[in-house]
Amino acid sequence: MNPQDFANPAWVTLAYIGLYYLFMIHIMRTKVRLAAEYKARGEKFDRYFNKDRELLAADRNQLNMLEHMPVFLVLMWLNAFIVAPDQAAFLGAFYTLVRAMYPFALGRRLGRNIPLRILLFTFTGYVVLIVFAVQIAMAL
Repeated sequence: MNPQDFANPAWVTLAYIGLYYLFMIHIMRTKVRLAAEYKARGEKFDRYFNKDRELLAADRNQLNMLEHMPVFLVLMWLNAFIVAPDQAAFLGAFYTLVRAMYPFALGRRLGRNIPLRILLFTFTGYVVLIVFAVQIAMAL
C-alpha cells in the first residue's frame, strides 16, 4: 500500500474540512453584521436565543454539514482502503460539491418551511453515502 495512492481522498478530506470552516466563517460574519444592525436599531441581539432567520440559515448550513461529517469521512476512507482510492475520491468530491451547494438551495433566510429544493441536495448526498456503504459491503 503506497501512501501516494491515497493523495486524492486526502485532498477531498481537506476540501471538505475547508468548506466546513468557510461555513463557520459565514456564521461569524453574519453574527457580527446582525449584532451591529440590532445595536443600530437599539435592540438587544442574543446569539443563542435570537430567532433571526438569516442567522438560523447560516447555522443550519454548518450544523447540517457537521451532522453528516463523521459518516461521510468514515465511509469515504473505508471505500478508499477497501474498494478503490480514486473512486472514493471522485464520489467524495461530488459529495463535497453537493454540500457546497446546500446553502444556495436553503436560501439566505430560513423561513417557516424548508424549501423543497433542499431535498434534491439532501437525497443526493444520501445516495452517495449509500453507494459508499454498498460498495464496501460488496467488497467485503
